[in-house]
Amino acid sequence: MPPHVPPPPRLHLPPDDRETSPYTGFTRAHWEAVTDGLVRAAWRWATPGGALLDLPGRPSVSGVRSDGLEGYARTFLAAAFRVAGAGGEDPYGLLGRYADGLAAGTRTPGRDDAESWPLVLDHHVQGQPMVESASVALGLRLTRPWLWDRLDDAVRDRAEAWLRGALRHTPAPNNWYLFPLTVAGFLESVGRGDAETARAVERGLGLLESWYRGDGWYADGDGRAFDHYNGWALHLYPVLHAHLAGDNGLLDDVYGPRLRAHLEGLSLLFGGDGAPVHFGRSLAYRFAAGAAVGLGALTGHTPLAPGVSRRLLSGCLRYFLDRGAVDARDGLLTPGWHGPHEPTLQSYSGPASPYWASKAFVALLVPADDPLWTVREEAAPAEDGADRVRALPAPGLLVQTTAADGIARLHNHGSDPLRPFEGESANRHDVLYGRLAYSTRTGPTSAANAPDNHLSVELDGVASVRCRVRPLGAGHGDGWGWAASWHRPAFPSGAPMVPGLRVEHVTVVRGRYELRVHRVTGLPRGARAHLSGWATGPDEALASQLYGLHGWADPDAAELRAPQGTAYTRWATLPRLATGPSDGGTALLVALASLTAVPDPAPLAEAAVLDGTDDGDTVEVRWRDDGSLTRISFTPSVAVTRLAP
Repeated sequence: MPPHVPPPPRLHLPPDDRETSPYTGFTRAHWEAVTDGLVRAAWRWATPGGALLDLPGRPSVSGVRSDGLEGYARTFLAAAFRVAGAGGEDPYGLLGRYADGLAAGTRTPGRDDAESWPLVLDHHVQGQPMVESASVALGLRLTRPWLWDRLDDAVRDRAEAWLRGALRHTPAPNNWYLFPLTVAGFLESVGRGDAETARAVERGLGLLESWYRGDGWYADGDGRAFDHYNGWALHLYPVLHAHLAGDNGLLDDVYGPRLRAHLEGLSLLFGGDGAPVHFGRSLAYRFAAGAAVGLGALTGHTPLAPGVSRRLLSGCLRYFLDRGAVDARDGLLTPGWHGPHEPTLQSYSGPASPYWASKAFVALLVPADDPLWTVREEAAPAEDGADRVRALPAPGLLVQTTAADGIARLHNHGSDPLRPFEGESANRHDVLYGRLAYSTRTGPTSAANAPDNHLSVELDGVASVRCRVRPLGAGHGDGWGWAASWHRPAFPSGAPMVPGLRVEHVTVVRGRYELRVHRVTGLPRGARAHLSGWATGPDEALASQLYGLHGWADPDAAELRAPQGTAYTRWATLPRLATGPSDGGTALLVALASLTAVPDPAPLAEAAVLDGTDDGDTVEVRWRDDGSLTRISFTPSVAVTRLAP
């Protein structure tokens, strides 16, 4: 580590301010201190010229040099939000370091020496630098008066030449097309635009239109991948592009209304403790999950009151800081969720990958005298005194929050990571998408352990997994909601698919309760079915309940162990129901599930009772508290209705 960069102090924050921030204690000063601390700590690991930040840890599949560029680019983004938001104030001289690193990294790109950046090539050849080029370009655009405009012409020319690699090579077929767009937007903003940059912008925005599905949600490419990338990529880049370019027509007519709609649902995906729901890939980016909230406050395109926005933003930031996201030894963001957690990572995750959390600091672009920073914090939707249910038909998601414990749950009936041309073999199964439900207090068990929140068909001792999720509809009413989907069970060994085998799922939620109804058709003789509930740890103040109402060998669930635990607990257990051997044909399976932090929850057997079934096509369940009836019909299409007592 270079001697001219002194070791920074550990992350030091101002005292809590419980007057203006009664929920989190955090103010804008805390945000600035976190940004400064994270960036300064990372710079201890810079190369002598400052072009690469080689943070300690397991390298990504892209290799150490790419990881070093990632360290430079992602911390630069944080520093850029910090300095631009403060009107150029740079108390630690961060931009000078990044200017030096830019000069060193672009001097001989592609060379195997101490400083040179890797070239930007096609995604399947050497793709990761294209991702980082967007952070470099956005950082330069945000800090233009204090960095770019002060560079030598030769350095500017070299930087442009390196950045143009993103315009001339093929991105991955998803949000990656927004990286060349971001590069092109920067080049145009500094008078270096041409036909090549115009094509990159037109192509990126055109593809974005084809990925928009409604309800404020974009698919991450041509498939049905819906996750946190909606906020920290698919909204962030085009909204910032329009905002920084002053294109108010595009922002006000297209991207702004979509962002507002997205925040209607996203705001429910944060728990009362500040945690975002644990769902989808790249979760090591942590508090970047709040980027869309800050973006809405910046542009005015938000349904949230300023005090609610700050509650969500600061709650999410503090949640991770309080739970080990920053290593106490060296002040670095760790690769994981709370602390280090290997199953949370992907092959592309490297030591600097968590610094895409920098996207949360887009909130610092909101002026210090804006109500976002000056008004008193207000309760988050998950804690404001009312249980909430919201169906999102476009992505096929169902959101459920309970005020008594602040837990937010996401029931997945529409999101999967498969691209349209990919098959459904079991090796494409991903526990971060394939489970039926996710929450802000639990994570999925590993693929090597018993699966949580999963309906499997067991044939010859081999249990199936869910890969491609096909939505069948979603809706909500006053205090209740539903979503439905179907899938073809895939088997890890033997025949990958059983012809005619199909599982239809319906989830109905109200309060803390989840009514889970499954119709399995085309069952081979002798097959069994298993349904599991939420995975929780022995030291957690959580209760995971599962109770069979129809079709199960025993209504009381057995307890299974998951020794590898989850992102929340080192060791976990989960409840599971099982059927007896099938006679073949169709099985209708009905169960109640619950995840709650309320002490001593009542048994699920007291919540509802089966009122009847009809030839495997209709289920009626009566709720004991008010006598209302939930009717689920599978033919001719899935329909869910609530009947008054």
